[in-house]
Amino acid sequence: MKRIESVNDFVIKFANVNGTGSASANSLFAKAVFRMGVPVSPKNIFPSNIQGLPTWYEVRVNDQGYLGRRGGVDIALSVNPQSMAEDILDVEPGGYFIYDDTKPLDLRLYRNDIAIIGLPLTRICNEQYDDPRQQQLFKNVIYVGALAALIDMDFKVLTGLVEDQFKDKKKLVLPNIHALELGYQHAKMNLDCPIGIRLEASDRVGDKILLDGNTALGLGALYGGATVAAWYPITPSTSVVDAFEKYAKRVRIDPGTGSRNYAIVQGEDELAAIGMAIGASWNGARAFTATSGPGVSLMSEFLGLAYFAEIPTVLFNVQRAGPSTGMPTRTQQSDILSCAYASHGDTKQVLLFPSTPKECFDFGALSFDLAERLQTPVILMSDLDLGMNDNMSEPLYWDDERMFDRGKIMTAEELEGGAEFGRYRDVDGDAICYRTYPGTHPTRGSFFTRGTSRNEYAVYTEKGEEYEANMLRLLRKWDTINEHVPVPIVTDCGRDTDSAVLFFGTSEESSKEALDYLSQEGIHMNAMRIRAFPFSSDVQRFIERHERVFVIEQNRDAQLRTLLMAEFEFGPDILKSVLCFDGTPISARNIRKQIKKYLDGDNILPLHRKTAVVAAGEPL
Repeated sequence: MKRIESVNDFVIKFANVNGTGSASANSLFAKAVFRMGVPVSPKNIFPSNIQGLPTWYEVRVNDQGYLGRRGGVDIALSVNPQSMAEDILDVEPGGYFIYDDTKPLDLRLYRNDIAIIGLPLTRICNEQYDDPRQQQLFKNVIYVGALAALIDMDFKVLTGLVEDQFKDKKKLVLPNIHALELGYQHAKMNLDCPIGIRLEASDRVGDKILLDGNTALGLGALYGGATVAAWYPITPSTSVVDAFEKYAKRVRIDPGTGSRNYAIVQGEDELAAIGMAIGASWNGARAFTATSGPGVSLMSEFLGLAYFAEIPTVLFNVQRAGPSTGMPTRTQQSDILSCAYASHGDTKQVLLFPSTPKECFDFGALSFDLAERLQTPVILMSDLDLGMNDNMSEPLYWDDERMFDRGKIMTAEELEGGAEFGRYRDVDGDAICYRTYPGTHPTRGSFFTRGTSRNEYAVYTEKGEEYEANMLRLLRKWDTINEHVPVPIVTDCGRDTDSAVLFFGTSEESSKEALDYLSQEGIHMNAMRIRAFPFSSDVQRFIERHERVFVIEQNRDAQLRTLLMAEFEFGPDILKSVLCFDGTPISARNIRKQIKKYLDGDNILPLHRKTAVVAAGEPL
């Protein structure tokens, strides 16, 4: 058997039981890799129950900086008997399977094409600790210490992280370091260390940071001037408002009175939450709400009101697997259509697609400027993978000279000077009208905000021609909006090619890696990452200059492809679907396989759904 040998290039998967405290130990490993200067991308795959079911933590380590899921597992560390049969099958030929051998491995699970390494974790814990909870918690720390010896990891980095993690709880430092040492010394004394996969200090991380997208969104809202968060808790968006509150407590406290200059209100449901956010925005505050797919379904009626009444509204949608309750703790990009045309009637909502924590921060702050400048809802489309996992990212930056864009606001002085005010009058030709804040002037500039049809002066009407004129103005505003949203990013392959890929959000990293795989096989393609809807004319031109464009997305029904066909009237002969919807982030191998399947002659439009998921152990 030829064992896998590599330095700073591997995938390791921890298999645990939910609720046993394994997440913090697994995160300790990932952060240690990062602190050693090696690019790392952890993915926490956990069930939606409180505890007792299998959970996995997959860590991609790659010195070249590939941060998406590759597909396949080089090292599986399994301490969960429930999932052990599945875990051992995930390991690539030549890989390593590490397990708790306090009880012998079932011979039916044995594979002769991988290295099987036993660690008596339960026995060590029973000998060292009397308390059952300690036995459970420290087992996780012990296997991290053993793993450090097996892959030749710098042990001092781990102990340093423990000291940092428990700097406010000093009494926990020594017990955790002791547990690390137990595992490390056992592996050194009883196992062949290191194995073929090793970790060496590097300088490939640079100034990048590890940050989850939800925290970055909370910070973006804060820096973007938000003072009101109205919400209803829902996985995986809850930590957005948690982060906003955490940082608002630091910087939104009046130094003189100690009073809070922000408000966080939990509604009785998602409908109430967005209603409060819209009301606060109508009143002049910068407000937002955060939710996921089921919440968007409930909020759609109010989104229609905000669109039609032209009230600035900011919504952060951290997508998960649906429909209905679906898989609440799994990731997807499956709310594209429901958000793009949210609400009944003719509506079009602005969507932003970040792909990194930095873009979550930047787009989160930008959302408030766009909503007020454009007087419309802005929906930022994150997902569970980006929102709840630590991601390597460029550092966050804020220009202290930056001014908020409040849009077209008619002031009391202008009203007093005789300026004519009609809430829905297009006086500048950009289809965006002037608004006033409540109470701006004692007698002028007031209007009634309604969800029913009205004329230019906000007066109720059912005249067809006035309703039609208003709806056409809203459509013209779509062209103005296009001038303000983030433009797509194009990567040219530098070769003559008739093929291209198009992707967005968290599909970026795996897509770029898949393109490198294909390039090595002589298949060269241009690439575009879409960052916003409405789509710019650049998107249309990019598609038109290729014979085929593969649209990579993480949903069943090819929703972005459908949206492109609806907006630009492209036919299915041009746009080809590359899909993943099993709840895990799309992998580079999956993308490569689907594109190759089409290019090899399996011309199915869109590609048959069963090809959307590649078996984890399938070789390149």
